[in-house]
Amino acid sequence: MSSTEITPASPPASQPVSVAAANALSVASWLVPGLGYLLLRKWIRGALIAVSIFAMFLLGLGMQGQLFAVNGKNLLDILGWIGDLCNGLPYMIARMAGGGAGNLYTVTGDYGSMFLVASGLLNLLAAADVRDVALGRKP
Repeated sequence: MSSTEITPASPPASQPVSVAAANALSVASWLVPGLGYLLLRKWIRGALIAVSIFAMFLLGLGMQGQLFAVNGKNLLDILGWIGDLCNGLPYMIARMAGGGAGNLYTVTGDYGSMFLVASGLLNLLAAADVRDVALGRKP
């Protein structure tokens, strides 16, 4: 007779990790976009997130978008800074290199600024999703 052992059609889901490890993966994913997924062996998802965020960030810089700095005078500047900061290391490296001065007198400069903020918010969502995946809440 045949073996009674059943082989699954797809590999079993990864085992959930501790809350501290999930938080560490989330921080790693915030610092380097896509890294958390790659550490969880979600290769395609990690590559898609990394390419999307880096492409949006570089397009924003290429369109002469402004990277916001800490400014307590204007609420919109504060929100823009938070969105930019969510990019993690790409934001920090670009600020230290002197990039992101922006040219808001051109249409592309304004769109570039929005690309930079949107890439940061996408990175924040991805970092939160990495935590959920690591805790076993999502596949």
